[in-house]
Amino acid sequence: MTATGAARVAAVRQRRAFVLLGGVQTALIFTLAALAVPLPLIGRELQLHRADLILLSAAYGLTFAGLLLFGGRLADRYGGRRALTAGLVLFAAASAAAPLAPGIGTLLAARFAQGAGAALVAPAAVAVLRAVFPSPPAYGRAMATWGGLSVLGATAGNLLSGVISALLSWRWTFAVPLGVALAALALTPRLLPDTTPNPGRTLDLPGALLATAGITLAGYGLVVTDARPRSSADVLVPLLAGTALLAAFWYAERRARDPLLPPRFLLDPRRALALTAIALSACGTALTFVVLSLHLQQARDWSQLETSAAFVPFAVALSASGRAAGPLVGRYGARTVTAAGLGTGAAGLALLALTGLDAHLPYGYGLLPGLVLLPAGTAAAFAGAAVLATEGVPRQQTGLAGGVLNTAMECGPTVLFALLLTLGSDALSLAATGAGLALVALLTHRIRVTHHSQGSPPQ
Repeated sequence: MTATGAARVAAVRQRRAFVLLGGVQTALIFTLAALAVPLPLIGRELQLHRADLILLSAAYGLTFAGLLLFGGRLADRYGGRRALTAGLVLFAAASAAAPLAPGIGTLLAARFAQGAGAALVAPAAVAVLRAVFPSPPAYGRAMATWGGLSVLGATAGNLLSGVISALLSWRWTFAVPLGVALAALALTPRLLPDTTPNPGRTLDLPGALLATAGITLAGYGLVVTDARPRSSADVLVPLLAGTALLAAFWYAERRARDPLLPPRFLLDPRRALALTAIALSACGTALTFVVLSLHLQQARDWSQLETSAAFVPFAVALSASGRAAGPLVGRYGARTVTAAGLGTGAAGLALLALTGLDAHLPYGYGLLPGLVLLPAGTAAAFAGAAVLATEGVPRQQTGLAGGVLNTAMECGPTVLFALLLTLGSDALSLAATGAGLALVALLTHRIRVTHHSQGSPPQ
């Protein structure tokens, strides 16, 4: 075979591997959003109270976010493909059990188990992606596309779950993650390269326990503020306990020989801003879907199918921006694309806050402009921020980078989302998220300008 032919075959293998890994990542975030629209139906069928519905909605995200750092360490320790396979087995088993649940207890257990499997799959997929694209430029281009997959998965989850639950049953929404997981398990040995384990790395179990318990308890405390008084023990006890555990985790990591999360990993201002951008963008997307879904069904009396159809322009703009983001990152640099995307997303949220919740305004004038600008901006921001968050990371810390990246994605729709809902006004929550995006865009742009003025090439 000629060198050209070998290169062509290698490129085909890389594309197939990326499609497989990207499909898995999209399915993980699809599963996070899959119960948002049919949640009222689940409540009526299983006779659940509001607090039960809130916990059911948050269960997957709590274990997903809480275990991601440990999942990243497992991927670095035992190899990405092995960790990916183990996580897919757990994720598939939980996805098969969930639609068979006779009541809230079984369904909650299945959602918690889904999140645990996802927490192992997500960082392992990033580690395998590094093996698929070993050269830094190719890996950077892959990560630029990878960054938009999460918001694509969230959009698909919100759109398809409404259609599936209206035409069939909410239980059929679990067929999507189950099918993807089974297909990935079948194709992984053929399409994905094996990855080298690093047996010299310790697992830092104390750090893993502190991080998992801290993130889960603090996240739960914030989530239940929607159903409990903020001064109640149900809110304050888990919130304060989780905060204390996270402080203990940070203290312990500074003194650990092989920490789960090296403190200096987050001290790079570019990485810190990139992770903040990812969290805020994910929060803005989740907040928009929840707020507008309730507004359309309650204030405008739209059906589930009509509500899902209202977000079709959102999905189109998201897809178009996601496809353009990779080439834009290659041409203008990750920081420029991130800052521009954040600014565009901020404008979209501002429009939704000003006109989107006015039931007297027509859809084309009140909602549509914001539903186009927001996804166009967040898709670009995700793409650029994913590159910034992972560039310069040593190969032996690729799983860690994937865990931190996905933790930011999960903390946005859980922790930040819960905090913003405490503002008491949907319009104010949307506007505050937009202001946050605008601030991070400005800081990201200033870092770019500062580095350039000191003689470094712009990125």
